[in-house]
Amino acid sequence: MAKYNYDLIVIGAGSGGVRASRVAASYGASVAIIEKDRLGGTCVIRGCVPKKLLVYGASFAHEASDAEGFGWRIDGLQHNWGSLIAAKNDEIHRLEGIYRELIENAGVEFIAGNATITGPNEVLVNGKTLSTQRILIAVGGVPNILDIEGLAENAITSNEALDLNQLPETIVIQGGGYIALEFAGIFAALGSNTHLVYRSDFPLRGFDDDVREHIAKCLPKRGIMLHSNSSITKVQKKSNRLTIFLDNKKIIEANQLLAATGRNPNTANLGLKEIGVKTGDAGQIVVAEDGQTSIPSIFAIGDVTNRISLTPVAIGEGHAFADNFYGNKPTVMSHDPVASAVFSQPPISCVGLTEEQALQNNINIQIFESRFNAMKNTISGRSEQSYMKLVVEQKTDKVIGAHMVGPDCAEIMQGIAIAIKMGAKKSDFDATIGIHPTSAEEFVTMRTPRA
Repeated sequence: MAKYNYDLIVIGAGSGGVRASRVAASYGASVAIIEKDRLGGTCVIRGCVPKKLLVYGASFAHEASDAEGFGWRIDGLQHNWGSLIAAKNDEIHRLEGIYRELIENAGVEFIAGNATITGPNEVLVNGKTLSTQRILIAVGGVPNILDIEGLAENAITSNEALDLNQLPETIVIQGGGYIALEFAGIFAALGSNTHLVYRSDFPLRGFDDDVREHIAKCLPKRGIMLHSNSSITKVQKKSNRLTIFLDNKKIIEANQLLAATGRNPNTANLGLKEIGVKTGDAGQIVVAEDGQTSIPSIFAIGDVTNRISLTPVAIGEGHAFADNFYGNKPTVMSHDPVASAVFSQPPISCVGLTEEQALQNNINIQIFESRFNAMKNTISGRSEQSYMKLVVEQKTDKVIGAHMVGPDCAEIMQGIAIAIKMGAKKSDFDATIGIHPTSAEEFVTMRTPRA
């Protein structure tokens, strides 16, 4: 060990990198973590945490509207965008401080700067070459900008959308993925004229088709104008206004354009090609089950591997890496099934297989589903149904997929995920007494399969 400066150098101080460094250090390893930006990474600084805070802020608009049906009279309701952004920034600053304390208390050395991997056991940072027994890459992803005339110079990404000085009067959001839907819900609820432009019939490609169709019916009722089967062909700017041209000959005038067409692994400037680390077509680092790359001393976790781009997955992979190589605890991070949520308005959650994935795998299935008006909506007057779906393997009676659109679905799905992880059968769901009156009880009262 003496021939190296460190046992482990972690590149990227996001959730996965911080977890790996802390746990490895707790086992006695000498660890340094390198970060060119703020501690906390995508999730804490420019992703799920600040975005969820804005979702919370926006959701009060719907709560206030629904309250009138319950007898509340709210006069002069106003929202201050600047106050919300300031409060969000204060919370992010607080969380960044916690991350700094965590690595300091664990005995991890923090190095601020850009890292380049110059060899199997060497990292160049701030003009100095550091040696290490192992390298762990945890640099996450970056927003993707399509090659469209006028787009790159006139569009913002999800990074900038979290820090706008003022709420746009009109915003066009390019993309039909979860980031696009979440920001569409935020801006529409807070009063922006919101357009969502995406190339497919329904948003959220890769999600269950029934869920996709259902959310497409809900979004317009939340003030979001959908432009399906559409692509942006050109963007022009004049003064402070953008003119956005679509391939269906439509033209939209807007104050802001948000490019939300996915994220790419952040591997461009790490020096991977030069040292022979194998990457995929999108720049993702190709790894084995334990995170090892094509170079035995170099590992990667999280979004940079493009396996499952979720913060809890990166944390799990980071913890498993540290357990395996520094804690003498052989650990395999399970990537199946993993629950997820889209904090759109209304929100979406799922775990396990979609109906389409089950059929593609030649699994004989039964589908159980329920569409209903939540009790709250019966009095509030909101015309929006919730949707629930179970995918059941006919041969074993196992529930292999669960999907929901509606209030509190993420909280509900976490419990359903435990049941599916444990191999619960539809008969187990049927034998469970529901909590009444709740939406969640629908998951244990669906008795008749879809024809």
